[in-house]
Amino acid sequence: MKRIAALIALITVALVASLSLTSCSSGGGVQTVGPQDWITQSQASGVTIVDVRTPAEFAAGHVQGAVNIDVQSAGFTQQLDKLDKGSTYVVYCHSGNRSKQATDAMGSAGFTHVYNLQGGIADLQGAGAQIVSG
Repeated sequence: MKRIAALIALITVALVASLSLTSCSSGGGVQTVGPQDWITQSQASGVTIVDVRTPAEFAAGHVQGAVNIDVQSAGFTQQLDKLDKGSTYVVYCHSGNRSKQATDAMGSAGFTHVYNLQGGIADLQGAGAQIVSG
């Protein structure tokens, strides 16, 4: 009887640990991906491309079709509140630091499908993303 109870306890601990690891890897719906996977995700229907750099950086060159939501602006959180948390977003910046900040905030706010670029806009351009200015 003690063996069965110990086995049940062991299985329960393994299941709880497995579920915990799964939820940690999802990062609240945020995944960090390399440039090629990011580009692939960005080309899916209904995906919003988000550039979290400053408006000046955005104007100097951005991924075609991107919207600019400056993570360092005072209104960043209010802009996030206007977005559909169930939609899919691909996010980038200059080097990866600001996109990490933005996607962490998005995950904490309950967004469920967010892809953070590992790297920055130069990595996207190197992988073949079309960069436009204006």
